[in-house]
Amino acid sequence: MFNKLLIIFMIIPFLFTISQEKKENENPFFKPYGTPYEVPAFDKIKNEHYLPAFLKGIEEQRRDIEKIVNNPKKPTFENTILAMEWSGELLTKVSSVFYNLYSSNTNDELQKVAKEVAPLLSKLNDDINLNEKLFKRVKQIYEKADKSKLPPEKYRLIEKTYKSFVRGGVNLSEDKKERFRKINEELSLLSLKYSENILKETNKFKLVIENKSDLDGLPERVIEDAAQTAKSFNMEGKWVFTLHKPSLIPFLQYSTKRDLREKIFKAYINRANNNDELDNKKILSRIAALRVERANLLGYKDHASYVLEENMAKNSDAVYKLLNQLWEAALPAAKREAKELQELIYKEGNNFKLEPWDWWYYAEKLRKEKYDLDENELRPYFKLENVIQGVFTLANKLYGIKFEEINNIPKYHPDVKAFKVTEDNGDLIGILYTDYFPRESKRAGAWMNEFRNYEVRSGKTIIPVVVNVGNLAKPTENSPSLLSMDDVNTLFHEFGHALHYLFTKAPYKTLQTVPRDFVELPSQIMENWIFEPEVIKLYAKHYQTNEIMPDSLIEKINKSTHFNQGFATVEYLAASFLDMDWHTLKEAKEVDAESFENESMKRIGMIPEIVVRYKSPYFQHIFSGGYSAGYYSYIWAEVLDADAYESFKENGLFNRDLANSFRKNILERGSIEDAMTMYVKFKGREPKIDALLKKRGLK
Repeated sequence: MFNKLLIIFMIIPFLFTISQEKKENENPFFKPYGTPYEVPAFDKIKNEHYLPAFLKGIEEQRRDIEKIVNNPKKPTFENTILAMEWSGELLTKVSSVFYNLYSSNTNDELQKVAKEVAPLLSKLNDDINLNEKLFKRVKQIYEKADKSKLPPEKYRLIEKTYKSFVRGGVNLSEDKKERFRKINEELSLLSLKYSENILKETNKFKLVIENKSDLDGLPERVIEDAAQTAKSFNMEGKWVFTLHKPSLIPFLQYSTKRDLREKIFKAYINRANNNDELDNKKILSRIAALRVERANLLGYKDHASYVLEENMAKNSDAVYKLLNQLWEAALPAAKREAKELQELIYKEGNNFKLEPWDWWYYAEKLRKEKYDLDENELRPYFKLENVIQGVFTLANKLYGIKFEEINNIPKYHPDVKAFKVTEDNGDLIGILYTDYFPRESKRAGAWMNEFRNYEVRSGKTIIPVVVNVGNLAKPTENSPSLLSMDDVNTLFHEFGHALHYLFTKAPYKTLQTVPRDFVELPSQIMENWIFEPEVIKLYAKHYQTNEIMPDSLIEKINKSTHFNQGFATVEYLAASFLDMDWHTLKEAKEVDAESFENESMKRIGMIPEIVVRYKSPYFQHIFSGGYSAGYYSYIWAEVLDADAYESFKENGLFNRDLANSFRKNILERGSIEDAMTMYVKFKGREPKIDALLKKRGLK
C-alpha cells in the first residue's frame, strides 16, 4: 500500500507537468502563429489564452531585464539599450492583440482579464523604470554618447531610453518611489473603470419608437437602419435609435420631433453622469488629482507640464496662446450661426429658444436653404467600399503603393477585412485590417492601432500589421453602407494614421512614437484631398447607377465648406480648453467635476446653444486614452497640415515628388529627429497659421 501511494505521489507532479506543457502547446501566443504573414491567429486565440500569456510574458520580461542588469560586461548600446528595446517579446505579442480586441470586440471575460493584469503591468513598468542598477548602465551609455559620431537613430534611442527612466521616477527617494508606484497602479485601474462605464452607458440607452408618426422627417434609409437595429434586439416591428453616432446624428439632423431629439441628445451628453453605479465624476476627479500628485513628485508644477515637455508645444502657455487666438475668431462666427438658426426657428412660426438638440436639425435646414445641399442627397454617392477604394487610389497616385484584399487570413470578427499593402514594384510593406461597423462590444469613436510594429532585428525586417477601426453606418437589408461627409472624413483621417505606421522606417519601436501634437499631421493632411473635384470623382459613385457625382453637387459641397465651421471649431476648442484646465490644476485634491467644468466653460464664454464636444464624464481621449493635456493636438497639427497641403495646391494635388518628400521626411522618420526639424525639411520653413484660418473660414 505504501509503495502504491509513493508511486502515485511521484506520478502526480509528472502528470501535472504534462498537463501544463499541453496547455502551453495549445496556447497560440506561446509559439509562432503559423499564419500568412505571421498575423495573429485570431481563429485559434480564445479568451482563456490571454491571462496565462500575460503572466508568462511578464515573467519573461523580468528575466530579460535581470539578464541585462546582471551582465558583467561593460554597458554598451547592444547589451543594454538594444537588449531593453527587444525585451518582453511575448508580452508585446499578447498585449498588442488583447488591447486591440479589448477596444473593438470586448466581452465580460476580457474586461475581467484587463482588471487582473492592469496592476501587474503597472508594477512591471515601475520595476523597470525604478531599477537603479539598470538606470546606472543606461546613464553611463547616455553620458558617453557623442551625437556627432553616432547614427541619429542610435543616439535618439539612447536619449529616449535615458529620459524614460528620469520621467519614470528613477531619481525619486525610496518613500516617494513607493507612492509613485501606488499612484500608477490606481490610475491603471481607474482608467479601465472609466472606459468600461462609458461603454455600458452607451449600450444601455435605446430610444424605442413604436408609433410610425414619431419617425416624421427621417430619411427612409435611417428608418430602415432603425428597424434593423430593433430586429437585432428582438423588437421586430419597432424602430430603435442608439447613442452610436451613425444612429444618433441622422436622428438629430432630420427628426421633426423636438422632444425626442432632446431625449436622445441629453442621453448622449449625460453618459456616465447620472449619479449611479456607472457615474464617472468621482473617478475622473480622482484621476486628475493623482496626475497632479505624480507630476509634483517628479518636480513638475502640473500634469500638463509633464506631458507637454515631450510635445512640440513644450508648455501650456503655448497651447493656451493658440487656443485663445482661434477662440477669438471662432466664437463670433458661432454666435452669428446661432443667430441665423434662431431666425430660421422664428421664420417657421416657432417661438422657442435654440437649444443644443436643435442645432443639428436647423443647421441641416439652413444648409439646404443656403446651398441647396442636403447631406442625405450625398449619401448614395458615398458607398463604403467605393470610399475605401478612393482612399487606396489616392495613396497609389501619391506614393505608388497598392492594396490587395486577402481572404485566406485570420480575422477577429466577420466585419473585418484585410489588405496586403505593397510598393509599386511589388515589395511588401505591411498588412492593413479594417473594422468599420459599430457593435455593442466596440467602444465609440475611430482609431488606428498596431498588431505588430515595423522592426529591424539582426538585419531582418519585420513588416507592420495595422488596423483601422471605426463606427460607420452599417449596411441594411436594402442598401449598402452609405456614409455621411463626416464619416468619409473619419475614414480618410484614420487611413492617414495607418500610412504613417505602414511607411515608418524607424528601426526601433520606441522611435515610432512621435509627439502627440505631431502625430495628427499624417492623418489630418489626408482630409484635405477628400472633396477636391479630381479626388471625389475617384470614389463618389452612386451605389445604384454607378454614376459619378455630378459637378453641380461637387460645387455645392465646396461652396459649403465653411458652413457651420463656427460651431465645429467652438465645440472642439471648448473640449481642448477643458482638457488643459483639468491638467493645469496645481493641487492634488479632488474637485467637484460638474462645478469645475461649468467654471471652465464660463471662463471662455461658451454659448449655451453649443455643448462642449466631450463633457468630462465621457471624455475618453483624456481620462482613458493617451490625450491628457493633448486634445489640443488636433488643432495644433491642423496648423501643420493646412500649411503643408498648400504645397500640393500650388504644385499639383498628385505631385509624386512632393508626396515622396512628405513620405521620406515625415512619414518614414518616426521620432528619429525633432518634429519641427522634420517639418522644415519638407516645407522649407516653419508653419504659419494663415492656411488654417483660411481653411476654416475664420479669416
